[in-house]
Amino acid sequence: MGPVERAQEAGVIRTLDAGQVRGLLLRREEIALLDLREEDPFAQEHPLWAASLPLSRLEAEIRERVPRPETPIVVYGEHDGVDLAPRAVARLHQLGYSQVWELAGGLDGWRSAGGELFRDVNVPSKAFGELVEAVRHTPSLPAQEVRRLLGETPPLIVDVRRFDEYHTMSIPSAVSVPGGELVLRIRELAPDPRTPILVNCAGRTRSIIGTQSLVNAGLPNPVTALRNGTIGWKLAGLGLDHGATRRAPAQVRADHREAARRGAREMALRAGVRLLEPGELETLDDPGRTVYRFDVRTEDEYVAGHLPGFRPAPGGQLVQETDHFAPVRGARLVLADDDGVRATMTASWLAQMGWETYAVDAGPGLTEMGHAATRAPDPPVVDEVEPAELAAWLAASTAVVVDIGPSREYAQGHLPGAWFAIRAQLEPALRRLPSHPRLVVTSPTGDLARWAVADLAAGPGLPAFALAGGTRAWRASGAALETGEQRFLTPATDRYRRPYEGTDNADESMQAYLDWEFGLVAQLERDGTHFFAPV
Repeated sequence: MGPVERAQEAGVIRTLDAGQVRGLLLRREEIALLDLREEDPFAQEHPLWAASLPLSRLEAEIRERVPRPETPIVVYGEHDGVDLAPRAVARLHQLGYSQVWELAGGLDGWRSAGGELFRDVNVPSKAFGELVEAVRHTPSLPAQEVRRLLGETPPLIVDVRRFDEYHTMSIPSAVSVPGGELVLRIRELAPDPRTPILVNCAGRTRSIIGTQSLVNAGLPNPVTALRNGTIGWKLAGLGLDHGATRRAPAQVRADHREAARRGAREMALRAGVRLLEPGELETLDDPGRTVYRFDVRTEDEYVAGHLPGFRPAPGGQLVQETDHFAPVRGARLVLADDDGVRATMTASWLAQMGWETYAVDAGPGLTEMGHAATRAPDPPVVDEVEPAELAAWLAASTAVVVDIGPSREYAQGHLPGAWFAIRAQLEPALRRLPSHPRLVVTSPTGDLARWAVADLAAGPGLPAFALAGGTRAWRASGAALETGEQRFLTPATDRYRRPYEGTDNADESMQAYLDWEFGLVAQLERDGTHFFAPV
């Protein structure tokens, strides 16, 4: 299939229409469909396999998320009627990506062609979870029934979200066991096969996958999901714990590990996972294929030692956020652990989601230590100001600071008097600033600020400085920070407020979220590009 090309004054811009993108998905060829808008507008509507990669963070994330420069990339997105795609195409070419197209007509073109549009974030995983429940009839109990059981024969309640989510709010007596750890560690918490086990998350997906993981791995205990998770618990008028710290034991008995390994391996083979020895990894190297290599253990284990070239992706979150970790649909996924349980169990789910998936027990090969090295390109050289000099400018009222970092980090701490702006909307936002002799742009590390300053110089010709080392360097210098949500030049659309996070969500929002999840299976059927196959 050759791309459709249309001529414009600035040259030839290559486009693919919705039908051509669907063709690539249906042929299971590689494609990264990138939505350039901020996360909130992305969450309102997007194609199933679109990944959120805002133009504001393109340079910081692209090489990590789309590691092969020859990968076919299709971009779309606009803000206030301004097409963001041409800027993204130019920057991607500058960064060495050679196969880049715009989506013809953008999101409107997809809609006009009859393409299905989905709400929320991490939609492929959530839709898959709903399909798993529909096909496998994953057992679940409503909150009131669980409440009754707690007063009789209490089940073991395991919370399969990230620990920080669990710590924020949890079902009373629940123990934190992130989903990728569940099959490995559950027997330490419930060695008696008669102990009933209840699995919960915030909503539905992770509790469905966690419950079905235990069933698939052959755990003899009676296992059920808490229907609708903490949302269902709150909607039933029941109280939640806050600040809980209960965790599964760090050590796993040898017999428990072996039982988990047998169950996970059998399930992985049933799902079509290909098991590798470490020495076979190089057989996957192919210049024409994207290969994601993920270590699915905990962060501490990853830092202590991992296979060279592997990136961290805790198994439960990898299944939950495939669109973030692996936005190139059609790529290969290789998962590693050192116990023969977590990689194979996680891989079994990814294979059922239609990915070509491999698992490897790294054994003694965990020779690379520390955090994963950044793959982000070096930002351009621009005029910078050190924190001490900027402090003098601010004291003399001879500079104004604009922070283009995440709005959440801005609210938690920013330079006194700084303004917030979405980077992709920076140029028009600057017109709303008070008069100033010097403009200083900052971001958490200063790297994105340098890109922004270079863009201002190359585009409208606006002189500006980047804060050397960014806001973190300012904090490290001992200078004061200001907190709160004030002086916003643009709305904080970089963050989508999830109806299942935090403790102050309206009942109507939580119920609407559940209703949306219930409709995902029908949307999958209408879309037809998923290749999901629960076994």
